[in-house]
Amino acid sequence: MICWINPFTGLAGDMLLAALVDAGAPLDRIREAVGSTGLTGWDLTAERVTTHGLAAVRVRVEVTDTAARRPAGLLMDMVSRARPRPVAALATAALTAIAAVEGRLHGVDPHEVHLHELGGHDTVVDIVGIAAALHHLGVTQVVCGPLPLGVGRTRSAHGIIPVPAPATLELLRGAAVTGTDVPGETVTPTAAAVLSAVAARYEPLPPAVLGRTGYGAGTRTLDDRPNVCAVTVAADVRDGRESVALLETNLDDVTGEVLAHVVQRALDAGALDAWVTPAVMKKGRPAHVLHCLCRPELAGAVQELMAAETGTLGIRRSDVSRTAFPRRTEVVDVRGAAVRVKHGPYRAKAEHDDAAAAAARLGLPLREVAELAETAAAAAAREEDGS
Repeated sequence: MICWINPFTGLAGDMLLAALVDAGAPLDRIREAVGSTGLTGWDLTAERVTTHGLAAVRVRVEVTDTAARRPAGLLMDMVSRARPRPVAALATAALTAIAAVEGRLHGVDPHEVHLHELGGHDTVVDIVGIAAALHHLGVTQVVCGPLPLGVGRTRSAHGIIPVPAPATLELLRGAAVTGTDVPGETVTPTAAAVLSAVAARYEPLPPAVLGRTGYGAGTRTLDDRPNVCAVTVAADVRDGRESVALLETNLDDVTGEVLAHVVQRALDAGALDAWVTPAVMKKGRPAHVLHCLCRPELAGAVQELMAAETGTLGIRRSDVSRTAFPRRTEVVDVRGAAVRVKHGPYRAKAEHDDAAAAAARLGLPLREVAELAETAAAAAAREEDGS
């Protein structure tokens, strides 16, 4: 299923959660998922409201435990206990993204950084709640419209900062955005982190059969428009097929170091994949073929990047169809080290960077760490299935 997000006036964690509830996500299952983290001193309620003539749902988190400063490592440990396991995987990925960005901005280890405004109950409830809502709605893809960014300043634990907040801008890298005249924060770091964790696509809705639409209201009241986001749950009629652009160029005068640099830059620019293959050109000259696979709307930018970095005299473009199988990511514990494992329909594989970092930390061979992570993921899947 596709979750199509229309962030009409912006997007916050509570707005997205409310819209998913309005679209049919069961509130009791969301509460169960949040409760499974071990978080105490909270209650989640939903109410019907009308804003500028539009009916919507607003969620509220009532808190009796008022602790607002928690290190990110504690929050990640907490959400990693959420059930079902896919909920924990998505919530952990979102919190990891927030911690990584905040750590870079403040020069602090991501596990030790204090998240201040993001460190309270609302963050855990919103992120785990959204993950649970998506899971119970059967969502495997998220498509989002351009995010409207507000203007002005806002107050944070570090003083007055510009809008959008620096953390939000970092988390939105690669996202489609548009300017707006709405004052203040319109996209929150929590919402941006969730969109990053679910690998949201910013493109027109693909061919689909529309289902239920839900509207989630924010806490702010705007003078001239409803402060809401909308989500529509839709069935993809393409069975995972999508049209993509394949860009290729032959190179016989570019070093391996430069080619590796171009591959990474293309991926950072939003390419779906990038790779290099060896070739033999005319007169027996050894060469390489640089390939970049990207969505059609990014083809121009990726092509310009390839040309600028390599100095090539021409680039071939082929419009091809690919089938992307559903996948999900979960985080497993390998002797105290967190390792992400990506699940597809036919196998599960440990993320190389996580496994390499864990191997260095534990003093174990990389292959052994990867096997331990994949074994732990398989055991967790059997436990989830009750087998």
